[in-house]
Amino acid sequence: MSDSALTPDDLEFLRRPLHGFLTVAAGPVPPQPRPVWFEATDDGTIQLFTTPDSPKVRQLRRDPRASIVVAAPVGERERWVSVAGRVTLEPDGAQELSARLAARYWDLDDPARATDLAGIGAEEQVRIVIHPETVRRYHY
Repeated sequence: MSDSALTPDDLEFLRRPLHGFLTVAAGPVPPQPRPVWFEATDDGTIQLFTTPDSPKVRQLRRDPRASIVVAAPVGERERWVSVAGRVTLEPDGAQELSARLAARYWDLDDPARATDLAGIGAEEQVRIVIHPETVRRYHY
């Protein structure tokens, strides 16, 4: 099924601590998906964070299109959601997003993970926001 918006069922699935695979438009270069932490927002966008000088940000400045695919882990019934659309690069909110996502994906009571989060917080970050134009899903 294909839509232009995330459904409540999609949002429930995407709010689990799953990895997404982000692909940015690269013209003649073959796509190179990367595993990422992400957040599905109440307004139906997908956001993630990275450093402003990362290769994905450089490519998104040239061509602001991206997609993310999120799949259920092994052991669960097959399911995935794919979101594609235009991207905005937001200079604010990335530090807060990184802290929320770290709490979702890591046990921050672990001193090593708390140190890792402090390292992320010490770096300049930018928010990548995907505005869905095409949403596809499969649930078996």
